[in-house]
Amino acid sequence: MRKLQLEELGRKSIEELRDLKKTPIIVVLENIRSAYNVGSVFRTGDAFLIEAIYLVGYTAFPPHKEIRKTALGAEDSVSWLHFKTMDEAILSIRGKGYKMVAAEQTDTSIPLHQLTEVENDGMAIILGNEVSGVELSTLEQCDAVVEIPQLGMKHSLNIATAAGVVLWELVRKKIKTSLSNA
Repeated sequence: MRKLQLEELGRKSIEELRDLKKTPIIVVLENIRSAYNVGSVFRTGDAFLIEAIYLVGYTAFPPHKEIRKTALGAEDSVSWLHFKTMDEAILSIRGKGYKMVAAEQTDTSIPLHQLTEVENDGMAIILGNEVSGVELSTLEQCDAVVEIPQLGMKHSLNIATAAGVVLWELVRKKIKTSLSNA
């Protein structure tokens, strides 16, 4: 076994990425305190070729030193918009005809793996504040609420980790199909 060199990984340039068909997922970060978490979500969003990241409220947005440190340039390869309020972001999401799904633990949430999505339908995945989670007013406007099943004592994940788990679950079938066709 040998480790692949960078040139062997087939990485695309930012210009090439702009022309690729994106995964119709918008990640919405609602009032995230840590710019490092935001940068990590950018990096994960790049890995899964998501359509965009919506940064809402006091969530940090590029250009930002801490975002750049963890995003490693992904803030340039993933489209993003900043909205002052969640209502503005929701208006944009609904205008695209996308479903809204929050990642949160509620009395009506379903396990993430039970979410049935249509391959080409657009979806906005909403992740909330590191302490208080997704705002109740936002949850009330969602089409579904999912939670990541957890077995340990804490029953919570860092926002960047949760984003990675959720995005992987949503795109894994697409990745499996594209790899088998390669």
